[in-house]
Amino acid sequence: MKYIFSLLFVSTILSSCNKVYDTRPNILFIMSDDHAYQAISAYDDRLINTPNIDRLADEGIMFTNACVTNSICAPSRATILTGKFSHLNGKIDNHSPFDTTQVTFPQLFKKAGYQTAMFGKLHFGNNPKGVDDFLILPGQGDYINPKFLGKDKDTIITGYVTDIITDLTLDWFKNKRDVNKPFLMMYLHKAPHRAWWPRADKFAEFYEKKFPEPKTLFDDYSNRGSAAKSAEMNLLTHMRYMEDSKVWPATIKEMGGAEPEIVYVNERKNLVRSNPNQFFSRYGRANDEQKAEYDVTLNKISDDFKKNWPVMDDTQKMRWKFQRYMQDYLATISSVDDNVGRVLNYLDESGLDKNTIVVYTSDQGFYLGEHGWFDKRFIYDESFKTPLLIRWPNKIKPGITNDEMVQNLDFAQTFLEAAMIDSPSDMQGESLMPLLTGNNENWDREEVYYHYYEYPSVHMVKRHYGIVSKDYKLVRFYYDVDEWEMYDRKKDPYELNNIYDDNNYSEVREDLHIRLELLRKKYKDSDELNDFYIQKYLDKNKTRN
Repeated sequence: MKYIFSLLFVSTILSSCNKVYDTRPNILFIMSDDHAYQAISAYDDRLINTPNIDRLADEGIMFTNACVTNSICAPSRATILTGKFSHLNGKIDNHSPFDTTQVTFPQLFKKAGYQTAMFGKLHFGNNPKGVDDFLILPGQGDYINPKFLGKDKDTIITGYVTDIITDLTLDWFKNKRDVNKPFLMMYLHKAPHRAWWPRADKFAEFYEKKFPEPKTLFDDYSNRGSAAKSAEMNLLTHMRYMEDSKVWPATIKEMGGAEPEIVYVNERKNLVRSNPNQFFSRYGRANDEQKAEYDVTLNKISDDFKKNWPVMDDTQKMRWKFQRYMQDYLATISSVDDNVGRVLNYLDESGLDKNTIVVYTSDQGFYLGEHGWFDKRFIYDESFKTPLLIRWPNKIKPGITNDEMVQNLDFAQTFLEAAMIDSPSDMQGESLMPLLTGNNENWDREEVYYHYYEYPSVHMVKRHYGIVSKDYKLVRFYYDVDEWEMYDRKKDPYELNNIYDDNNYSEVREDLHIRLELLRKKYKDSDELNDFYIQKYLDKNKTRN
């Protein structure tokens, strides 16, 4: 729905003082990094209790089929900001540059009179357009005593990153907000991105917990193609005792072991190596007082490791790594939930909640041991799907669940329509307003498109694109292979059985092929464009090497 510019300032005239107030809704956009939907208790309460994030589900709408266009950090964020697929905004992977000529929705909000701010992790660029005030982490940023890039100056702030990002956000609300303008606040958490460093008290608390294993922890990928078999994100094989499980390097050495480097061959057939200690070194940012708090738990981990290691077989090692992974990953989320609660409480106490749209999401999903994996990237559900909860008092009916196929591609147009700002004609998403306001009959999307590009690279997930509906998923893996997979999402929710060659599904398969090509045409993707990006990747590596 389009609105002419004269409608931008819908207002209430108070007769007592004849003052005009801008009554367009505020928007608080909360995004975490790599937050799996199955680690939010509103979606699944087997792993963790997240009462504050759950409030948004109780008081608004929870989407159960929300998904991303490209399951990797920077491209997902570029899609959210531009409302365009990766192949059009230029950010196809974490390495390729973002096309800075692209218009982002914060620019449009600022132009339309909103006050805009951003605190936390952006992941690419250091001067976000259309943002009045910001402090953002450089790249991935750090959990402990993080550095921030600012509009006026850079700064290092002592403390834990999740608390600090929230402190900055609350300080802006209390001391910098222009009460005469609506606001767009982008409150962006680093957690729970790898390497998972919880706050010291959460680190100790969660180390004492034990978590249920996923049913597919020991998946052997027997009925999948080469992509699942060759991916390098297996807990046993690719998760490291030092940087991930946080066993002291001296303990690893004492036990007679050495962590292998991550080594992969890039497109120019050159070996690329990474330092196995690179994430564990983040501990070195802590001051002496902070280290003393962490050391209590770090020493326990290493002591327990020394006792158990000699008697563990591969199955037991897999289970041990899974527990260490969940303890730290979920501990970082516990801090996110606490801090989301701080912000929601402030909105309630200040009265801002009544006219503020609150969104909670992640830049993609994440594997929590499903299929034996950690990380993301695949079109398979755990990384493809993402949490999405939205609260808007008096507009969204509290406590509703929606299973429509919605994407991060849709966020920009949704926010723009809610604020009564025209969206550019080249944005590719669809406003979620019909679903938010109960007009589901005005929503007609049946399937979504996905495209992942970052290969060869860390984790070695092959390039692929596909179509996903509520019932089925069809995907093509390409570049150094040409393989098709298809899944019945209702009958096979764990995606263990590739039915592409099953004759019982021949009509469905042919229909999906046609629909996939129509989507590629609709979104202006093509094999020629893929070839262009492959050559661009080769040229970039030629320069780099």
